[in-house]
Amino acid sequence: MERLDGVIVATALPYAEDPRAPAGLRPDLDRYAEHCRWLIENGCRGVGPNGSLGEYSSLTDAERRAVAKIAIEATEGVVVVGVHGAGAHQARHWAELAAEDGADGVLCLPPTMYRASKTEIVHHFQEVAKAGLPIMVYNNPIDTKVDLTPDLVAELADIEQVVAVKEFSGDVRRVLAIREAAPRLTVVAGADDVVLESLLMGATGWFAGFPNVFPAECARLFSLAFKGDVAEARKLYEPMVAAFRWDSRTEFVQAIKHGMDFVGRYGGPCRPPRGPLSAEHRALLDADLRKATEV
Repeated sequence: MERLDGVIVATALPYAEDPRAPAGLRPDLDRYAEHCRWLIENGCRGVGPNGSLGEYSSLTDAERRAVAKIAIEATEGVVVVGVHGAGAHQARHWAELAAEDGADGVLCLPPTMYRASKTEIVHHFQEVAKAGLPIMVYNNPIDTKVDLTPDLVAELADIEQVVAVKEFSGDVRRVLAIREAAPRLTVVAGADDVVLESLLMGATGWFAGFPNVFPAECARLFSLAFKGDVAEARKLYEPMVAAFRWDSRTEFVQAIKHGMDFVGRYGGPCRPPRGPLSAEHRALLDADLRKATEV
C-alpha cells in the first residue's frame, strides 16, 4: 500500500472572477492543472487538493470534487485528496469519491466541528478506511482542538489503511514519539517551519505549503535532509524559515498565495471568510520572502 511519503504539496487553489460564482470567484481549473504540473516538474512527488490551504471549506460540493478530479487528471504524481468532514459519514463520502476518481490516498482530519472522544475518533477513521484508499491521518490540534497524541496514533495504526500521519502540532518531539509508538507509519512533517528538524528526527514525508512558492528549493531541501547532509540543508533552510513560519499563522492561505504572486506565479485572492492581508502583514511577509529568494 502506498506509504504517502516524500514532498506532497498542499496545493493552493487559484480563482477566476465570475459574478455567478460564490463571492464572485470560481475555481480556475485550467490554471490549477498547470500549477499541479509545475510542482511535479520542479521535483515534488505529489499534490494534495482540498486541504485547508486549498480552501476546501469554502467550496461547493461540485467544486470540491472537480478540483480533486483535475489534480488527478493533470499529473502523474501522487495525489492525496483532502476528505475532511464534520462527521464520519461525510469524510467517508469524500473518500469514496476520491477512490472512484483515481486518487492515490486521502488526507483526513478527525471530526472538524466537534471535539470528539478517542472512541469517536477511531470510529471516524475506521469509516474512512472503508473506501479502501491509504489514509494520511492529519493531527492539527490548533484548529480542530483534538490532539492525536502518539498513543492515539498507535491505536489508529491498527487500521490497515492508515499508513501515515501528518504531524502539525509544532512539537518536533512528536516525530520520535510516533515512530516509537507506531513504527509502521510514515511520519510526515506538517508544518513548514519545523520541517528540517522533523526530517532529521526521522520523518520521511513533508505535506507542505511553501513548495507552492519554492518547489525546486523545497524538493532539494527535502533531499539534503533525507540524506543527512545537514550543513547544506541548513544553508537552504535558514534563509527560508522566516517565510515558512507564515505556514503556521492564521493568514497562511493568504500568505502563500501572496508568495506565489511575489515570485511571478499566480496566487490571487481567497474566498471569504478569508480576506486580503493587511498592509502591515504584507510588508512583513515581503521582507521574509525577499530573504528567502536570496537563497
